[in-house]
Amino acid sequence: MIALELHTRILQNKDWATLVFVLSLALIVIAKSAFESRFNDFIRLIVSDKYTKIYRESNHLMSGFNVLLFIINLISLSFFIQMILVCFFEYGEKTDWILFVRVFTMLTVFILSKFLIEKIIAATFGIEEIIEQFNLQKVNFRTYIGMLLLPVCIILFYGNYASKSLITFIIVTLLIINLLTYLISLKNYQNLLFGKLFYFILYLCALEIAPYYFIYYLITKN
Repeated sequence: MIALELHTRILQNKDWATLVFVLSLALIVIAKSAFESRFNDFIRLIVSDKYTKIYRESNHLMSGFNVLLFIINLISLSFFIQMILVCFFEYGEKTDWILFVRVFTMLTVFILSKFLIEKIIAATFGIEEIIEQFNLQKVNFRTYIGMLLLPVCIILFYGNYASKSLITFIIVTLLIINLLTYLISLKNYQNLLFGKLFYFILYLCALEIAPYYFIYYLITKN
């Protein structure tokens, strides 16, 4: 008589992620259709400074085009942060939609709160013009990175390629790109910064370094 051993089959629901990824692609299509000329300039951002020269006014920061790309950026970053939590800290599962919602919500609150505090500090130090120009260029590059990160997140989510070494490589790459964007921004606005360099250094320490270190400390200690 053949003995049969039954094992529980664990089903992972990925439907929610598929809907979120489809929504992200739909937002990209909407951005391309509604702002075709601007979108075409934007996708060449990494090889041309035409986009930054045309859309350098601060009123473009809250435009519909940037809002669409900001949502895409939030989605891709939330998925990637979830991968980091699962891979490095063994916290949750990559198919856990509740974890994704928590990460997405916390990331949204963090970015918007940081933006509001930046506005207040910039007004206090009298460097509104510098910060608005700086933030606009920073947003341009970071939303571009978010679009590039989206297909990476799709591959990591549906495939079994996620590993500590691969995710570490992606993190290091993102950090290097972010550092380069800072250097480019500093170079482009050096004339504005020269007169108020001390306040700008305080701004960088308070809002561009300390918050991320604080988050890293909380994650690693808890």
